[in-house]
Amino acid sequence: MNKRPLSVILIGCLYVVVGVIALAFHLAEFKPQHPFQYDIVWIVLTELTAILSGIYLLRGSNWARWLAIAWMAFHVVLSIFHPWSELLVHTLLFIAIAYFLFRPQANRYFRAAGT
Repeated sequence: MNKRPLSVILIGCLYVVVGVIALAFHLAEFKPQHPFQYDIVWIVLTELTAILSGIYLLRGSNWARWLAIAWMAFHVVLSIFHPWSELLVHTLLFIAIAYFLFRPQANRYFRAAGT
């Protein structure tokens, strides 16, 4: 079996940790007195997507790296409406994550795990 690259381990774990922390944070903001807060549904789905992509990155699923890239691209787009520093941070994270998930070593890992 092809050895999992350190970059995939770190990114996968980062996605799981960020997803769990953000999910806990946003669920703590939920107010049962206002049960029709539809934005919480989208937030929960977004955080579950991060957790899911992190878990399946670690399992070697090729689709998970595309999901991880899409998740980060979504945050770059959201950052356009926030301060420039947030946009810069999300853009740099997007570039770094894309670089490490599509390096030749990662390509070999995802290709081998898929067969």
